[in-house]
Amino acid sequence: MKKTLSLILSFCSLFVLAQTDMELAKQTVDQNLIKSHIGFLASDELKGRDTPSEGLKIAAKYIESRFLEYGVEMVPGTDSYFQSVPMKKVTPPTNGTLLLGDSEYKLQDDFLMLEGDNTEITANYVFVNYGLDEDFEGLDIEGKIVLAICGNGESDSPQQWFTLASEKRARVAELGGLALVELYNSPQIPWNFLVRYFSGQQVTLDEGDEEKGDVIHVWVNRASNDVSTETSTASLSISGAKIDKFNSQNVVGYVEGSDNKLKDEFIVYSAHYDHVGIGQANAEGDSIYNGSRDNAVGTVTVLTAAENLAKTPTKRSGLFVLFTGEEKGLLGSKYFVDNSPINLSKMVYCFNSDNGGYNDTSKATIIGLTRTTAEEMIIEACKAFGLEAIEDPAPEQGLFDRSDNVRFAAKGIPAPTFGMGFTAFDDEITKYYHQPADNPETLDYVYLEKFFRSYVYACRMIGNAKKAPFWIKGDKYYDAGKALYK
Repeated sequence: MKKTLSLILSFCSLFVLAQTDMELAKQTVDQNLIKSHIGFLASDELKGRDTPSEGLKIAAKYIESRFLEYGVEMVPGTDSYFQSVPMKKVTPPTNGTLLLGDSEYKLQDDFLMLEGDNTEITANYVFVNYGLDEDFEGLDIEGKIVLAICGNGESDSPQQWFTLASEKRARVAELGGLALVELYNSPQIPWNFLVRYFSGQQVTLDEGDEEKGDVIHVWVNRASNDVSTETSTASLSISGAKIDKFNSQNVVGYVEGSDNKLKDEFIVYSAHYDHVGIGQANAEGDSIYNGSRDNAVGTVTVLTAAENLAKTPTKRSGLFVLFTGEEKGLLGSKYFVDNSPINLSKMVYCFNSDNGGYNDTSKATIIGLTRTTAEEMIIEACKAFGLEAIEDPAPEQGLFDRSDNVRFAAKGIPAPTFGMGFTAFDDEITKYYHQPADNPETLDYVYLEKFFRSYVYACRMIGNAKKAPFWIKGDKYYDAGKALYK
């Protein structure tokens, strides 16, 4: 009888806690506050929050002001809410010629510069197949130009090739090579698409590449059998390039957990606060890409969690991170995980929020919902406010690996992305995604109130759970998580 009574009392206490967390989630989420936040962050005056821009700096100050208002603290050991992120704006070259043996290639028509500066190089070149570790064994590439094939011979994805490119470049620099020339041949992304992308200004992290050695990196529009792979002389001439360095900011706040033991574990609540700035005008003459959905909504999602947890902390500590430069290639989040003020092994979960749009106000779409053990808590939180939590309906888009959450996942930290309800990439999504039409007045604020309350409730349940969530066994990042948390 005593055992039965104990179980009943235990169940009742859990029920009361859940009810309390749900009520707490409702108390600080208000439609008018949501409108106010989004109305400011996505206003014309901030001109689309490009990285870098004055509008982005104003947005960062706004987030800082909200942290101060809520009582969100600076991370222990830091003296600012701003984490300075070194970046550089690269203006591409205007002239260039590449000679490989008897073959001549012209800039843009035949080759593009991925990394580097103006240069004049003449040296022997050596072919290294795909440029993997084993391909360099026994080779002396010091003072030479390295010729390789894009990718690794296994993946046909140019996106994957681009990711591998930085690893190859670092390897060439380490071994003393002068330049890396990769042979590009893919029908998936035609050459003219690459030309359009790389002919504009690029913003990247300033990782002090010049201190590692100046390695020029170019892609040539040719298959390997079009170019002689026999060692010969190569010349590379590039001019007109320009590099401007600047600092942007991640905005980081902290709320200490209420439990003496669990407060040493951190839940990261993250979103990017940048957008794409000013671009081509639409039929109405509007050229400001306000980014209400992407990602003023995500930014405010995190702000609502910060306000709520600062008022009534969960057992685990909260780390609130708003990233710069997501639209430039997940730059702020990459810098953060590589330079975190908190040891990554203490970050037991990252609950990211990012959006492209919505087409179903009965749902919340969580990219990676079924990939962590927090699934049931997130489903319950959404259900409590009349929403159905669903998994990624468009896995072919690779959305999990296209937002800031993937920077945490790659380190082993469980990291889904909480987003507004969509069931397909239809006209309702493309009407607003990276378009001037994405203005604050086009949002459904009745829906957003449910959406924000669901997120905050899920945050509270995860922050108070007896056991921290983890990857489902067999997930792509499961082994990385096991290694991180030992």
